Amino acid sequence: MGELTEKAKGLTNEAIGNTKQAIGKATDNERLRAEGDLQEGKGEAQNIKGKVQGALGDKV
Repeated sequence: MGELTEKAKGLTNEAIGNTKQAIGKATDNERLRAEGDLQEGKGEAQNIKGKVQGALGDKV
C-alpha cells in the first residue's frame, strides 16, 4: 500500500509544482517558479520511491 501512497503524493506534488511554475512564469515571479521546480522535483522523487517500494514489496 505504501507504493500507491507515495505515487499519489508524488503526482500531487508534481502537479502543484507545475502549476506554481506556470503562475510564476506568467507573473514573472522567480521565487514562485523556483518553488515550483523544487516541488516538482520532490514529486518525482516520491514517484521513484513508490516504484522502488512496489518492486521490493513495500519493504522500504
